[in-house]
Amino acid sequence: MKYVVTWRERPTASAAEYEAAQTRVREAFSRGRLPRSLTFHRFVARVGLGGYAVVETDEPADLQYLATAYEPASFTVEPVVDGLDAVVAQARGVG
Repeated sequence: MKYVVTWRERPTASAAEYEAAQTRVREAFSRGRLPRSLTFHRFVARVGLGGYAVVETDEPADLQYLATAYEPASFTVEPVVDGLDAVVAQARGVG
């Protein structure tokens, strides 16, 4: 199943807290720390803070891990389907 993951960095009280949060996120996103079930198809950053990713996994609990491990950011996870698959499903539903 594919998901769109949206994240926004949480506000911090000081520059030191912001730097510590950035370090935690960089460490958590290092290759060896991400669950192997997660396949990142697209990963883009917003101008400003935060970003979006299209992630595929058969283990939704690993998305929960992702949201917990990267506590300096708030996450929204939404299931999605490919555009052409959506069109076919909608045509089936109408017919």
